Amino acid sequence: MLLKYFYVFLISMIPLIELRGAIPVATAWGLMGRDNIPQTVLVYAICIVGNMLPVPVIYLFARKVLEWGKDKKFIGGFFSFCLEKGSKAGKKLEAKAGRGLFVALMLFVGIPLPGTGAWTGTLAASLLGMNFKQTVLAVILGVLMAGTIMLLASMGLFGALGVFVAH
Repeated sequence: MLLKYFYVFLISMIPLIELRGAIPVATAWGLMGRDNIPQTVLVYAICIVGNMLPVPVIYLFARKVLEWGKDKKFIGGFFSFCLEKGSKAGKKLEAKAGRGLFVALMLFVGIPLPGTGAWTGTLAASLLGMNFKQTVLAVILGVLMAGTIMLLASMGLFGALGVFVAH
């Protein structure tokens, strides 16, 4: 059982998968559900911590490492791709948000779609030169939002709510 908690924690740290993948895995493994709310809250917290752990490192170092490696022989293509993806996401956020960049970043991270998680959001904020504290706060609020959406979806509450709305 402890190993499953550790795996969920690790899955939450993986780019593009993050807690969006960890929560359904935890639910499938029986670690989360309506039958055991305290354990569900514990696993939810583990997913949040796992997803947030890389954020300061990404903000402080990813841009520097990616810029250093973009012209290297074997890693240059991937590093350039990451810089381009982060830059595009940042410009898109900035264009839509204007001065509401904090809220835009929070929503970007919080809506659980592929490529819109904490990793991409933090890299985009770093490339835009957003304040570190604002970035971390916006990303954690977005991660909490995405985690809640994924938890509800994984537990089937959206489906259950749909039954009530349909009738």
